[in-house]
Amino acid sequence: MANCIIASTSTLHGSDPLMYLKESLVKLYADCKEILFIPYARPGGISHDEYTIGVNNIFKKIDKKISSIHMFDNPIEAITDAKGIYTGGGNTFLLVDQLHRQGIIEPLTKAILSGVPYLGTSAGSNICGLDMKTTNDMPIVHPQSFKTLGVVPFNINPHYLDPDPTSKHKGETRETRIKEFHQLNPQPVVGLREGSWLRVTNSEIFLRGGLSARIFEKNKTPYELENGSSLSELN
Repeated sequence: MANCIIASTSTLHGSDPLMYLKESLVKLYADCKEILFIPYARPGGISHDEYTIGVNNIFKKIDKKISSIHMFDNPIEAITDAKGIYTGGGNTFLLVDQLHRQGIIEPLTKAILSGVPYLGTSAGSNICGLDMKTTNDMPIVHPQSFKTLGVVPFNINPHYLDPDPTSKHKGETRETRIKEFHQLNPQPVVGLREGSWLRVTNSEIFLRGGLSARIFEKNKTPYELENGSSLSELN
């Protein structure tokens, strides 16, 4: 019953935040007047209030009101009562730490799987996978668990970057890091490039956004999945 947009990023170069998804968001939240925002990832360390004000200004453009979960005395109740949910980007370690501390991993999963419209961008998309082990973020806090929502049966690597053959950087590429992950973990990883997103409807998962995605499966050569393709059988 899931009804989600799982996006690599909130902002494309040269455009306002979320505006590249505007038409899709209008459809996603068609039956919602108010959307519950989860600001725990706090990009750049900004406050929950600052983050919420910025997101509220964005959603005014599609005639939606934002209420942030940090303003509720009971975050579990806020999730249970939500008609639509958005989890923004920032630091995935911080986001997952707060989700566990607030006791909302299970209620959030239940809400999404029951059909509450959900948008996740960056860190907010990372948590839709089986765990957060393929995040790109710095571990600024230590969550009690790396377990995430498991809305899709694989892991996600948002902001996926292809190796640059002209670069003088000698550190590991994103692909190398994901291959390291597969030495110890079995689940597939979807590398989502900027401007790409996954559209999840019931049990169907499709790649959207005009670009291909890089797919990594344990003991297999990485391959490209074209825009419009189904990922429903990837597990």
